[in-house]
Amino acid sequence: MQKELDQLFNTLNRRNFLLKASMGIGSLALGSLLNPQKLFSADDTGEGILRAPHIPPKAKRVVYLFQSGGPSQLELFDHKPLLQKMHGQQLPDSVRKGQRLTGMSAGQSSLPLVGSPYKFAQHGKSGAWVSELMPYTGQVADELCFIKSMFTEQINHDPALTFFQTGNQIAGRPSIGSWISYGLGSENENLPAFIVLISKNAPQDQPLFARLWGNGFLPSKHQGVQLRSGNEPVLYLNNPEGYTDADRREMLNALNELNLAQQEVNKDPEIHNRIAQYEMAFRMQTSVPDVTNLSDEPDWVFDMYGSESRDPGTFAANCLLARRLLERDVKFIQLYHQGWDQHGDLPKGLTNQCKATDQASAALVKDLKQRGLLDDTLVVWGGEFGRTNYSQGKLTQDNYGRDHHPRCFTMWMAGAGIKPGISYGETDEFGYNIAKDPVHVHDFQATLLHLMGIDHEKLFYKFQGRRFRLTDVSGNLVRDILA
Repeated sequence: MQKELDQLFNTLNRRNFLLKASMGIGSLALGSLLNPQKLFSADDTGEGILRAPHIPPKAKRVVYLFQSGGPSQLELFDHKPLLQKMHGQQLPDSVRKGQRLTGMSAGQSSLPLVGSPYKFAQHGKSGAWVSELMPYTGQVADELCFIKSMFTEQINHDPALTFFQTGNQIAGRPSIGSWISYGLGSENENLPAFIVLISKNAPQDQPLFARLWGNGFLPSKHQGVQLRSGNEPVLYLNNPEGYTDADRREMLNALNELNLAQQEVNKDPEIHNRIAQYEMAFRMQTSVPDVTNLSDEPDWVFDMYGSESRDPGTFAANCLLARRLLERDVKFIQLYHQGWDQHGDLPKGLTNQCKATDQASAALVKDLKQRGLLDDTLVVWGGEFGRTNYSQGKLTQDNYGRDHHPRCFTMWMAGAGIKPGISYGETDEFGYNIAKDPVHVHDFQATLLHLMGIDHEKLFYKFQGRRFRLTDVSGNLVRDILA
């Protein structure tokens, strides 16, 4: 050990010493003159770079149920009787207005309108329209705010998904959970501020990439940590066979000493992040098995979430696990459920997706409310875009598909700071264009940050000479959905 330390310090020759010392001393002097309070970053302490929110937060934590692939709003939440009347007729040019189509349907000789074969009914005191495919969601309609006028510019999956998660269609920006971790830090020193769960029981129609929950150019300790099903929820967290916790602690102490010595030489802030991640991993050896062990949950809870909640890694089990993480004050939990990309055979595919997700999504809202957690927890449900009102490919009596449609689609939000039991925004009678109160992706992101106490224009990170933020250079708060 001493030999390695000696070798490390010997690399600090006269030229390097003068260069680093002059820069270090100069930076300290300048920092003390400009802003003594910012001499040391709060981000290094785990408090978050903001130290305190910009505004009083309504939400302490977020759980985001991302439905990857683009759920069809026309079969689920956006009731359009006109489409049933005009079923099979051509989409009028006056409605389409020359708008862009994907390469998958641009070459079709006709664009036949499709009315949903599923019955819609109004639910609760709010009278929200919900399809028979979502009976459990209908039961909690009075807790939800349906945003029916979402839109995006991205028409293909990867850029659209990346846009929702990072604020930009090009990969490499920090994810929304990383921004919240960076800004607000963590309230649980034994679990990461940002945790990701992926359904094992979902069709793998569109890939998910780890960069969707990556930290981008933010410090690496703000990246999302994926919890998996099985005996090893976090890879490489368990001790090797024959290796005790005391052995791991001794190893980390030695490693930290080396890292601190390296920091003295290189002044690289990522070394502190590396140390913090090693220490978090050590604490997670106890905290992760505790939170992922569902054996202490009573039968009535499993019954509420559905039979699949007993099978770790399913969407239902992940919803239940998310509630346990929220109870432990994990700041941002991201669930991904793939399989909503129904270009063909939509009736079968969509029915299966709803069976896998509807009960557990509604149960999470119910469970949080009965435990008093919904008052300060924000729940979000939605995908990267919607589906077209016309059939992609051949329309038959009992089968059809729908293409990507970024012009208008539906999401819902519930919980802290959100008006319950409302529908916001409207689409035209064809379900093709927004008729009232459009909500852009950046507007949604700005509103989510606002509920967490963050002004989206004030949380930024300087990188490559520019100040970056989640909402880039746009985004407006959607005030009418705020309680």
